[in-house]
Amino acid sequence: MLKRSRALASVAMAAVLAGVAGPVLAEDLRDALALAYQTNPTLLAQRANQRALDETVVQARAGLRPTLSANAGVDYTQTRTPRVTTSTGMDLDGDGVIDTVTTGGSNESDEVSAGLSLSQTLYSAGRVGHGITAAEANILGGRENLRDIEQQVLATVIQAYADVLRDIEILRIRQANQTVLRRQLDESNARFEVGEITRTDVAQSEARLAQTEADLANAQAQLSVSRAAYAAVVGQSPGTLEALPTLPGLPSGFEQAMDVALLDNPGLRAAGYALQSAEARVAQARAEYLPSARLTASYGGTGTLDDPDLADRTAFRAGASVSIPLFTGGLNRSRVAQALEQANAAQIGVEGERRSVLQAVSSAYAQVVSARSTLSAGQEAVRAASVAAEGVRQEAQVGLRTTLDVLNQELELRNAEVTLAIARRNEYVAQAQLLAAMGRLEGPDLVPVDAYDPAANYNRVRNRGALPWDGLLEAIDRTAAPPVVPAADAPDAPIDAQLKSDVIRTAPGA
Repeated sequence: MLKRSRALASVAMAAVLAGVAGPVLAEDLRDALALAYQTNPTLLAQRANQRALDETVVQARAGLRPTLSANAGVDYTQTRTPRVTTSTGMDLDGDGVIDTVTTGGSNESDEVSAGLSLSQTLYSAGRVGHGITAAEANILGGRENLRDIEQQVLATVIQAYADVLRDIEILRIRQANQTVLRRQLDESNARFEVGEITRTDVAQSEARLAQTEADLANAQAQLSVSRAAYAAVVGQSPGTLEALPTLPGLPSGFEQAMDVALLDNPGLRAAGYALQSAEARVAQARAEYLPSARLTASYGGTGTLDDPDLADRTAFRAGASVSIPLFTGGLNRSRVAQALEQANAAQIGVEGERRSVLQAVSSAYAQVVSARSTLSAGQEAVRAASVAAEGVRQEAQVGLRTTLDVLNQELELRNAEVTLAIARRNEYVAQAQLLAAMGRLEGPDLVPVDAYDPAANYNRVRNRGALPWDGLLEAIDRTAAPPVVPAADAPDAPIDAQLKSDVIRTAPGA
């Protein structure tokens, strides 16, 4: 563990110290996503949590199976009673004296025992069956939580990748600006020497060069920060990154994005499974009012410390019992009331998740539209600023423009280029966030990688310890069991129709 921690620390430190320089090998976004999908600690930990959650169905199904236990013990008993002497009224030994009998005193005994006990639940009125249903719903909800974590990790990878590309471009812009301003300063000094311009013009060039050197230092620092963030989420320092590819599955409009999200968003689906589990727990609590039946058997032997042969005294017992709860002091009623409120909370949670999905999709879609407009405007601004900068430089050479005009136009061009780089990154990240809100930012959809299948572990462990009669006992247990009743006031529509209509009508680009 210590070696691994040092290795990760070395990766992060290398990313920071590398600055602009990086490995010569090129990598694209798919490589980064595939590596993170297979090695990201957050994702691996969630997969382990899901495998742990799979064990709950094994524990729930254990209620269908017998329990067998062995017991052994040693008992020592000492009994003390008062001594009492009584006359028999007879001369039993013929010595002419009436005989007496003394009773009481101290008696000691010891016993050694060993045995086996077997217990099998035959019918629990749904306590076991509904417990299995609740566990399976929780496992399905856990798979959706795993999908959610996966999409968060992949969205973070995309953002880190886009951040590095953005900062590399900004650094290039700052370096180009520094080169231009140094040349401008040299020209200003030459023209000042021949008396074409004043000392003020030279000072203006020096001030702009100093400012761009500060901007260059900030750009280098920001790139190092982005490279470290990339190394933390991907697991290696970024190499020579390729351009961002087109993300698959982008919606054609807001309404399509919303319809997909209401079906596939993992948070919403997990809330639905949590509701199913809570409803099964209500039925399980109600089953406590009903009778249960058990089959028991035991076999064992007893002996003494002096003669520990248990085979001399053995006993076998077998029987069946039915238990009917008549009075529990309000315990069962309280459990039902508690389960009902938990189901109501789960139902409210579903509605809360639906509204969160609506907000997430609306926000992400608005960001996509805004970034796309900014990107289009930024491209036009860079084109126009480039033309203007070249024109101002030529006009300055013939005395139609001042040095300050050249510097201002050069600054406007660089600002437009920086804005364009930021807009390009923002649009791509917003698209990834939109796909995540829809539930469509998954590893196999983005990269050709073997998908992690959480159902494989579930199928492997589900029948661990199974016995041939499990299915029969489960069917019997569910017979006449309290039914699973949907929570009260459950909405029929996926989301309030008027609320959805209002959001779609006011969405950007609608």
